[in-house]
Amino acid sequence: MLKVRVIPTMLWKDVGLVKGIGFDSWRRVGTVLPTVKVYNTRQVDELVLLDITATQQGIDPDYETINDLSAECFVPLTVGGGVKTIEHIRELLKAGADKVCINSAHYDTPQLISEASRKFGKQCIVASIDAKLMDGHYECFSHSGTKATGKEPSKWASNLEKLGAGEIIITSITQDGTMSGYDITLISKITSTVAVPVIASGGAGSPLDAYEAIVSGGASAVAMASIFHFTQQTPMEIKSYLGERGIPVRDISKNINSGR
Repeated sequence: MLKVRVIPTMLWKDVGLVKGIGFDSWRRVGTVLPTVKVYNTRQVDELVLLDITATQQGIDPDYETINDLSAECFVPLTVGGGVKTIEHIRELLKAGADKVCINSAHYDTPQLISEASRKFGKQCIVASIDAKLMDGHYECFSHSGTKATGKEPSKWASNLEKLGAGEIIITSITQDGTMSGYDITLISKITSTVAVPVIASGGAGSPLDAYEAIVSGGASAVAMASIFHFTQQTPMEIKSYLGERGIPVRDISKNINSGR
């Protein structure tokens, strides 16, 4: 097994960070730059920063802010939100993003994934899927969970992989922010369909949840937000728990505050 990554997710809305439940009821939890600086010291493997309003508002990514953040971020940084064109991806990478996360745009223009993968390399392109259980079946939603797409997650994930996505983030809208555990069934549907790394997201409330997402769900990485904002758990504690149970995790202590 490759080393499993523990990845804090930061949801960016207007000028600050927020966290909600089920993609709703947003609550302010801090500001971006101080949070990045804290995570630099917490032995995280990567960071994911998602602008959750850019697509709905029809605005471009904030390259200036990403440039400022990337200069202070000493771990790989994935950025998403409002990404609709090759130019958006190019400018985010120029601004310092290591990877670009694409969600809503890949439903309307799936060729964006294939073109981006050819131009920048599939290692830079992360496809994000937000899904919800509807009448006994899972369905993909776009635009921060507000627009049903009619797509089935595992089939769409397979399509994204064929198009050239180098990684897939699967988020359960229902579990998001509840800290009641990941949707293992949903994660398993994706991991059993694709060969690229799958990041489990939505619902982590304990180290055991991370363990189950990896062992039972087959995830290559676990993304978390509420557990770090609203409990005393730290990324290092999650990694220690996993390591003690035989899950290989990364030790990036030598990289702290040394630049990327």
